[in-house]
Amino acid sequence: MIGFAQCEFRIYHSQSLKDKRSVVKRVLTRAKQKFNVSIAEVAHQDVWQRTGIAIVTVAAARKRAERELEETIEFLDSFPEWERIGGTHYEWL
Repeated sequence: MIGFAQCEFRIYHSQSLKDKRSVVKRVLTRAKQKFNVSIAEVAHQDVWQRTGIAIVTVAAARKRAERELEETIEFLDSFPEWERIGGTHYEWL
């Protein structure tokens, strides 16, 4: 089972693309180290207070893939530098 999630975040106190990229890079690196996922910035790369993140995981069962994605998103939500905005889009293959 392949699970995919895409969500958007607003980055507070970012005054430039350099500020934004330092936050995004740090958070995504920590998520990759902690969880069994592939994660990348996929949208709004040239907007300095917004980003789109895609997360993908592969598991033997859908429940395990769901749990991995939810735990990763919860981890991303724990960072005070940004806030998830809008809904989270899920797909299953």
